[in-house]
Amino acid sequence: MARRYDVVREGFMVKRSQNKKRYTPVNFKQRFFQLTTKALTYYDNDIFEKRKEKGRINLETVHTVEVALETTFAEENTITIHYPFLVGYEECGQDYTLYLNAHSELERLEWIKCLRNVCASNKLKDKYHQGVWTGKRWACCKESSRNSIGCVNCISRTFVSSHIADESDHNKENFNQGAQSSPIMPGGGATPGTPSAKLKEKSMIRPKVVVALYNYKAIETGDLSLEKNAEYEVIDDSQEHWWKVRDNHGNTGFIPSNYVKEKELIGLQQYEWYVHDMSRQRSESLLKHEDKEGCFVVRNSSTKGLYTLSLYTKVPHPHVKHYHIKQNSRAEFYLSEKHCCSSIPDLINYHKHNSGGLASRLKTSPCDRPAPATAGLSHDKWEIDPHELMLHDELGSGQFGVVRRGKWRGSIDVAVKMMKEGTMSEDDFIEEAKVMTKLQHTNLVQLYGVCSKNRPIFIVTEYMRHGSLLNYLRKHEQSLSSNQGLLLDMCIQICKGMAYLERHNYIHRDLAARNCLVGSENIVKVADFGLARYVLDDQYTSSGGTKFPIKWAPPEVLNYTRFSSKSDIWAYGVLMWEVFTCGKMPYGRLKNTEVVERVQKGIILEKPKGCYKEVFDIMRKCWSPSPEQRPSFRNLKDQLVNVSQGILVD
Repeated sequence: MARRYDVVREGFMVKRSQNKKRYTPVNFKQRFFQLTTKALTYYDNDIFEKRKEKGRINLETVHTVEVALETTFAEENTITIHYPFLVGYEECGQDYTLYLNAHSELERLEWIKCLRNVCASNKLKDKYHQGVWTGKRWACCKESSRNSIGCVNCISRTFVSSHIADESDHNKENFNQGAQSSPIMPGGGATPGTPSAKLKEKSMIRPKVVVALYNYKAIETGDLSLEKNAEYEVIDDSQEHWWKVRDNHGNTGFIPSNYVKEKELIGLQQYEWYVHDMSRQRSESLLKHEDKEGCFVVRNSSTKGLYTLSLYTKVPHPHVKHYHIKQNSRAEFYLSEKHCCSSIPDLINYHKHNSGGLASRLKTSPCDRPAPATAGLSHDKWEIDPHELMLHDELGSGQFGVVRRGKWRGSIDVAVKMMKEGTMSEDDFIEEAKVMTKLQHTNLVQLYGVCSKNRPIFIVTEYMRHGSLLNYLRKHEQSLSSNQGLLLDMCIQICKGMAYLERHNYIHRDLAARNCLVGSENIVKVADFGLARYVLDDQYTSSGGTKFPIKWAPPEVLNYTRFSSKSDIWAYGVLMWEVFTCGKMPYGRLKNTEVVERVQKGIILEKPKGCYKEVFDIMRKCWSPSPEQRPSFRNLKDQLVNVSQGILVD
């Protein structure tokens, strides 16, 4: 049994059987893995006193630690297989490979880096096979000899990350609070942090290379333009949202980190037709809007680790068909068993030329898909010169002032909130804005910065073309009311954004459909988070005033003005009700005093017409009288996703 302070990393992963005996069937089992400085050991469970060791690899025998092909794994025994990597080692003069599956891309990367770190002094191989031996040939290169030299260059020969070494040291400290001795880097006697250790680490680090997923035009001095599909060497990735990189001409500068992907991990993201986690409902909406025969996208299936092809056809009438991309026993991909390919891109290319049993030949993917918003308009920029803004038409007005569409430096679409003087605590907000520009999530309206040198203050945010969710619901009521799946997807998106705020200890205080915005591809984002904190209007901040959002407030806010993430949960339940009624006013025409009385008596809103019972049950959980009984946004998100998978066919 490993001593706790020897442990570098541990956690559950799915293991593929090693098939050391010729006729052993392939199977997959979840095991608890523990990596120490001496061995990689796996157990049947994670309960320290009861677990039984199922296998062990002596780290001195490891010669390969690399990413494996996704074709290495298949859906078997109801275990979803994804994010695979392999550990090659020698035992009794024979080479063996342990194929493992992490539960996320980040987890896979961290396991690989930790393993490479503790095996840094080993004699490593130059090449390896990314796929498995199928019994007749290698799945990766189709070589028919099991002893053939690997087909891909190993990375582990030259790569070990110093910051992962720091992470493993940190893990050891967590396991042994009072440890006195300094950990030693594998392969040498120098203590991390000394000049000789740093010099050795630097010589072993292979540059991190990323590929641009989108074009990016540098505007500020110090930034660097990106060309889609071009490769860049990362110089500094210590900041979360802006990395310093070098292009192939030797130019250096900062780029938005969400515009690139590590070359090792890019996978399908380099293709226009891959839309990642887009839901069934949004993919249908996107393809119907394109209205082109054979228009298609590939997305992650609701079953983790699988993919779905969504295809638009006008025969016999305009509709979208969804096909699961499957794999056979040879790890080949297919939509029709008669037409198998070694990879998903090859499969897509085949069906671009042959319908092969599909409703239509694949022709185009949706064009002009927008790039994500960046955290700030440039690296370390949050103060914006108002002279660089060109203001256009008015988008709306509210508690804080008028909102207008604009362009920054003539190229970037923005929304500009022109704050009424005297409506907010300006100095406090300006300080907070520096932090808020660093909040970045797919379902949050990005704060680009502020114009604070003059009055009135301008708040500059991401532009959302369809405006407020409330107006969008009311405008499209006829089409949306019959599409409960799309309404549920909107709720899930908002919940994801709120779960991110919850993780970062941000309270919205005014969550409602009017404070969410809709962009292209039916993306819904939460806006104005945290802004209510800086309101100076007593009628707004007190439940006694008419301006206070009474109809979205829980009992503890109405009685004691106690805001928390749990009061946001209550408001989220009301927002869900707004979504499923396509923008109706909660509690109808009841006066605020009547609403307060109902809430204090425990009388809740009625189930919206046509709303799934399972969805309304989740709303009811949001309206628990006691804040402690309300779920977190993270739990809500999981519940909504489960409901979506249960009532909607992927």
